[in-house]
Amino acid sequence: MNKNSGYSHVLKYTGLFGSAQVLGILCSLVRNKLVATILGLEGMGLITLFNSTLKLMTDSSNLGISMSAVKNISEEFETGQQQRVNQVVQMVRVWSLLAAVFGMLLCMTMSPLLSRFAFSNAQYTWHFVALSPVVAITTIVGGETALLKGVRQLKQLAMVSVFNAVAALLVSIPLYWLFGLSGIIPSIVLFAAVQAVFILRCSYRLYPLRLSFNRQLMRQGYSMVMLGIAFVATGIISSSAEFVIRSYLNYSSSIADVGLYSAGFTLVISYAGMVFMAMETDYFPRLSAVCNPHQQQPSQVSAMRLTVAQNHTVNTQAEVTILLIAPLTVLCIVALPFLLPLLYSREFLPALGMMQVMMLSLYCRALALPIEYLSLAHGDSRSFLFIETIYNVMLVTFTVLAHQHFSLFGAGVALTLSFFADLLLAIVFMRRKYHYRLSPTAIKYLSIQLPIGLFTYATTLVLHGAVYWLTGIVLIALSTLISLRLLKQTAGFSFASLLKRKG
Repeated sequence: MNKNSGYSHVLKYTGLFGSAQVLGILCSLVRNKLVATILGLEGMGLITLFNSTLKLMTDSSNLGISMSAVKNISEEFETGQQQRVNQVVQMVRVWSLLAAVFGMLLCMTMSPLLSRFAFSNAQYTWHFVALSPVVAITTIVGGETALLKGVRQLKQLAMVSVFNAVAALLVSIPLYWLFGLSGIIPSIVLFAAVQAVFILRCSYRLYPLRLSFNRQLMRQGYSMVMLGIAFVATGIISSSAEFVIRSYLNYSSSIADVGLYSAGFTLVISYAGMVFMAMETDYFPRLSAVCNPHQQQPSQVSAMRLTVAQNHTVNTQAEVTILLIAPLTVLCIVALPFLLPLLYSREFLPALGMMQVMMLSLYCRALALPIEYLSLAHGDSRSFLFIETIYNVMLVTFTVLAHQHFSLFGAGVALTLSFFADLLLAIVFMRRKYHYRLSPTAIKYLSIQLPIGLFTYATTLVLHGAVYWLTGIVLIALSTLISLRLLKQTAGFSFASLLKRKG
């Protein structure tokens, strides 16, 4: 793949999945508004507690197959040998089924504890028993989604994402309207089933269901499961870090600060997801195929070519991501005084300064994420776990220290500093481990766009009223035009022409 086609591919699928993510966010906003109107705060609280507990059970029992299986399937798909692809698909489905059954039984068994953990009483024990099939369905859906990612069915995945966003709205609201709080459990179960129908229809049409539980097939999944367990461990570490931060904020300040921090953190992560979603869906399978050629004993020359191809793939993704994320970051920093009351309420305005400084972290994240995927693409679960652990330790430490001196604003600064330190760690570690070098082009793009972002943030501290909005519009336009010009120079075509392309 030459440089131009590499840029074209990244832009195409970032736009595709970013658009699907935008629709999902819009549907989620509409659903949340309607749920708040129909069920009130009590209903929203119940839905949040049920879904967060189910996510905890799923993440703890699914063996991380939804991510780790992508690597295995992608490697075999790249060989072009359909028999080998069929075999690894069968292996993934067997392990997914075992993990699904285990997760469902675990949820049923722990239902009394889950009720006490989430609600401080046993009143909802049977509710969690009724919800246990959702854990199994979600795990199976994760395996089938990994299958579609691995065999590059990216348009199908984007369509499924859109269908799921709309289905969540159409399935839940009528049940809440008709049955009130009693419709929450049926809504969650029904949506999981509808989600499964969409994804299974796509995957079974490509690879009809065939299961085999022979020992050889099970052993082939060992490396996949080991990498998946690293995902599970990372998820537990991340959840623990978030729990420590929220507990500290509650202890040192108030429950209101916990809510403000959570709102800011969620908004930054959701916004960034519009661009970063394409990495997990498109970039990770491509990088896995590049980093794992089917050659038993590569020569020195082929190893050098592998390093060149690997670095090219990572840097192309990083360069495009920084050019896409920069204008959106400037836009968000400027528009937050308007967006915050719109998305939440005016009660969340005390978090404005924290959220604006948090947005600067996206410049670092745009470069760090493509680099950190290298360890996953190589199946190096220890390195992945090491980097994520260091990041979460830094995040907790920086947040505690910064909050002591600067309150909520300090928590925002801590997140940005953590991502900056994470970027430096990733560059140094991956260079020593996999001979990765950040391209001069990526450094150039960052050196152009980052000062604009910093200047934009500075204007939020000193400007007000019409002057603020006029300056903000100029900075948004400047960042956007620079990104479009650089994309045109590097890729050889305009962003508008990219959108007209088919296939």
